[in-house]
Amino acid sequence: MKISTKGRYAITAMMEVALKQNVRPVTLADISEEQGISISYLEQLFARLRKSGLVKGFRGPGGGYHLAKPPNEISIAEIVNAVEDKLRTKKPASESTQTHELITEMWDELSDRLCSYLGEIKLSEFVMSEKAREFISTNKTPGSNFKIAASNIA
Repeated sequence: MKISTKGRYAITAMMEVALKQNVRPVTLADISEEQGISISYLEQLFARLRKSGLVKGFRGPGGGYHLAKPPNEISIAEIVNAVEDKLRTKKPASESTQTHELITEMWDELSDRLCSYLGEIKLSEFVMSEKAREFISTNKTPGSNFKIAASNIA
């Protein structure tokens, strides 16, 4: 299973915020520079993350983003669900076939199982790893160069 690019970028951005939030609010420019994600794309993602109650934004000088709740209360499923489009295209009932309906039900069940699994994985599991703790203790200054490999999140 692969998580979409949108989901991977959202998880990556949330990891960046979680790693650095005790130092200062994290700006979209910080994330863009560190992770190579365009600011306009991050703006779209953070609008959804904010609407879902996962991050809080602070305006003005020294502004940026913090997690809205502790990382052990944020699941990977919450992050992905916050940014993924929930629109589903369905054939009109007159055109629907039994096979199409069965496969749709199978995908719904698979999606539910994946969401349940991702719901058990908390953001804190990653940002409290040994490497992350080492990073946090040695990089307490703004502008450190720490890139999270989004392509490794699958």
